[in-house]
Amino acid sequence: MKSRILVVDDEESIREFLEIMLKKEGYEITLAEDGQKAKDLLAKKTFDMIISDLQMPHVTGIELLKHVKESYPDTVFMLITAFGTTETAVEAMKMGAYDYLTKPFKIDEVRLNIQNALRSRNLEVENRSLKKELVKEYSFQNMVGNSPVMHAIYDMVKRVSQTPTNVLITGESGTGKEVVAKAIHYNGPLKDRPFVTVNCGAIPENLMESEMFGHKKGSFTGAVADKAGLFEVADGGTLFLDEVGELPLTIQVKLLRAIQERVIRRVGATEDMKVDVRIIAATNRNLEEMVQKGGFRQDLFYRLNVINIKTPGLRERRDDIPLLANHFLKKYNERLNKNIGAISADAMEILKKYDYPGNVRELENMIERTVALEGGATILPESLPPMVNTSSGRKMASSNEIEIGDDGVDLDKVMGQIEKELLIKAIHSAGGVKKRAAKLLHISFRSMRYRIEKYNLGVVGDDELDDE
Repeated sequence: MKSRILVVDDEESIREFLEIMLKKEGYEITLAEDGQKAKDLLAKKTFDMIISDLQMPHVTGIELLKHVKESYPDTVFMLITAFGTTETAVEAMKMGAYDYLTKPFKIDEVRLNIQNALRSRNLEVENRSLKKELVKEYSFQNMVGNSPVMHAIYDMVKRVSQTPTNVLITGESGTGKEVVAKAIHYNGPLKDRPFVTVNCGAIPENLMESEMFGHKKGSFTGAVADKAGLFEVADGGTLFLDEVGELPLTIQVKLLRAIQERVIRRVGATEDMKVDVRIIAATNRNLEEMVQKGGFRQDLFYRLNVINIKTPGLRERRDDIPLLANHFLKKYNERLNKNIGAISADAMEILKKYDYPGNVRELENMIERTVALEGGATILPESLPPMVNTSSGRKMASSNEIEIGDDGVDLDKVMGQIEKELLIKAIHSAGGVKKRAAKLLHISFRSMRYRIEKYNLGVVGDDELDDE
């Protein structure tokens, strides 16, 4: 769409000059001969930008600027000023004007200033819109679940979000710990400030200090420029330390100092830097047990665990499974451009009986896969991954139950079914970690992958856990 620009000037020649020039640039132009006429036009139509003279009868450019900033904050404002009045124009910029153009005009300068102003305006509007979407997406009201345990979490999020207190979120993988962390941030006074996530288990130990606290140019091989650490990036906002139990002890010491004293020091620097960061940490490990075994500092544990929120496994809130399944159905209908109307009652019963070693994340993956492959209007039991059907009540056949009639029995088919069900049981017992499941069956990981593909078992757990 063409950007809409309102040109306001009591000199007709100026209005005509800007109209001709800006129309050639592809803008939609409206003209007004004074500030009052501009206010009347603004009441009827929205504009992306206003270019206004400073000195005008009736309503001056400054008065028009005040009106625009109060009533139309998304409209970018640029002043036209004559030589000798730039001091007033600078004052206007302090009031919210983006920039000013000086008569006589330099066409290239005018063109560039307008392009930059509109680009800046569009970025601001987009950022504001994204922040609103984030607040909406991660508000505790939109966290899916109606079970008592989820209502307790909603209540805790609501209370904790209004304080700067550090929070430790514990729970199994896939239970939504990051969703809770974002709900705390985006429902509190820091919602317009940065929310920075650090996956403590994904950063190599030799790079961890630099990533967290930054470094100075030349402080080590490869440090070709100064770099801000994630604490600096999160300054004034929230730093989310995901899988905090994976932090090496050397970094735990520096993290403790940053939390206690609110200062950090870049690698290679000689001076400290003040930071104001709210810490939310999460882990699927037992930190108290790690403290006893010397794997996690006790003083850091107490600093992080001021308030504890435990996210429940999905098997602990089975009543929420239909809500979640339908939520994900709607989500992936929209994302994959599908129109699947419902999940059948039989399919829903199967979903409710499954234990979900991968928790909510596994259910979401399952629904995404099913929606992607489904060709009908309803998700039926046969639409679900085979392992869900098997683990939800079907019993594995034994040789005593198999009758060999006059026509004999298809041995390969029977053995294949037994093999398939043993694979599913092993994967389930291993919490979705295929390497661990292979060890349970005393087969190689390559053989495990081959059999999973052979029987089309689909997504069972987190792919990233394969290399555990």
